[in-house]
Amino acid sequence: MSSLLILVPLIGVLILNLPLGFVKRLAFPFALALAFAQAGLAIFSPLDLWNRVLVTFGGFEAFNLVVDRLSIVLLLSIAIVLFATLLVGWATLQDEKKKFDFANLLILAVVGMNGIVMVRDLFSLYIFLEVVGVTSFVLISLDRDKAGLEGSFKYLILSAVATAMMLTAIALLLMTTGTTSFAGVAAALKSPSYLTVLAVSIFVGGLSIKGGLVPFHGWLPDAYSSAPAGVSVLLAGVVTKTTGIYTVIRLVTTVFGFTPQVKAVLLFVGALSIVVGALAALGQKDFKRMLAYSSISQMGYIILSLGTGSALGIAGAVFHLFNHAIFKTQLFVNAAAVEEQTGTRDMDVMGGLSARMPVTGTTSVVAFLSTAGIPPLSGFWSKLIIIVAVWVSGYHMYAALALLASLITCAYFLSMQRRVFFGTLVEEFKTIKEAKLGILIPEVVLALITIGVGVLFPHILNTFILPIQSILG
Repeated sequence: MSSLLILVPLIGVLILNLPLGFVKRLAFPFALALAFAQAGLAIFSPLDLWNRVLVTFGGFEAFNLVVDRLSIVLLLSIAIVLFATLLVGWATLQDEKKKFDFANLLILAVVGMNGIVMVRDLFSLYIFLEVVGVTSFVLISLDRDKAGLEGSFKYLILSAVATAMMLTAIALLLMTTGTTSFAGVAAALKSPSYLTVLAVSIFVGGLSIKGGLVPFHGWLPDAYSSAPAGVSVLLAGVVTKTTGIYTVIRLVTTVFGFTPQVKAVLLFVGALSIVVGALAALGQKDFKRMLAYSSISQMGYIILSLGTGSALGIAGAVFHLFNHAIFKTQLFVNAAAVEEQTGTRDMDVMGGLSARMPVTGTTSVVAFLSTAGIPPLSGFWSKLIIIVAVWVSGYHMYAALALLASLITCAYFLSMQRRVFFGTLVEEFKTIKEAKLGILIPEVVLALITIGVGVLFPHILNTFILPIQSILG
């Protein structure tokens, strides 16, 4: 069944681009159906059902697709963010051709992301990473304006560097180990040579660029802020997490291993990303750029937790990966609503918007409280697991730093709420209305997920998160 998550959207794109006028009108409902179907399968399908079919051609195993608990968490995240992205894009894009191109590219991006979370071979992983990268370049520049083209170009250049690094690493691993499969490389790394260690370092460096981790984060704020509203939701919600953060988690836990050097690098990069992202977010006045730097900080928590090398740390990293996908998507949907209704992202010229946009204002509070780690919302539980995991692993300074950074997160989000939604309504915006239904629906749905996951934390932990510890075995 896992192969269907690649084949169905791929075949769908081919059909949608046939020279038949009526099929173009099916792009949006088809993409929406994909989102619901994938979410349903991720939640309700037994794990053994996923791995019964592999993609083969004439007896040759083209892609070894394997789904485990970690994959299911990502597949569910992709489906939820796809749902929100589609609705926001349809509500904010005016041109019908752009809407069709948008849906087409989203479906292709889903093909790439689904492939990333299911393959077990480094070269196959690289192929799907490039599929997501190419679609992202085009999506960022969809409006063909100066800011979008500049953001896309920066992403293109740094992604090309990441590509060169990963291809070099794959070549070195193939020469030294004779294979690119996860299992084969993992076996070879039990007795590592200088070249294999170098290859692993280069590959992880390339993934750090894809994930926007400090000090490779230069492209991320420009790409997030300059992209069309729906594209920003996709990038912040799931693209960088799938192409960078998830891939680091997968490869470190199942291929490269938790050597002392790997753990030291992960802890340092995670802590650096937390601090740099949080401090940079404090000084922003552009709504989307502030959220972009906040994303860097929150992804740092995931890498910091992974760096403990413990089962609890991995569980915390994956749980925060899911939570961040939800509440960051929520915040970028809110930003889209504000920009759509006011025509600006400058927080310094706003104020009191909750009076005219109560749903957007309320859901923004839910998302920011979850981001800051306030109970009983979902973000509180994942941050609590992370800080406990770091502390009990003996990294007390890193745990204290993570806790302090949560206070900084509270500070810049309180500043955002005060400047955008609280206070006296600015005269210029006294006649604005609440956002369109296509934006309100994902706002409410994502807020309910954030609240629901927090309230149902014990069940979520036992059903989806703690079983992920098994990948250590």
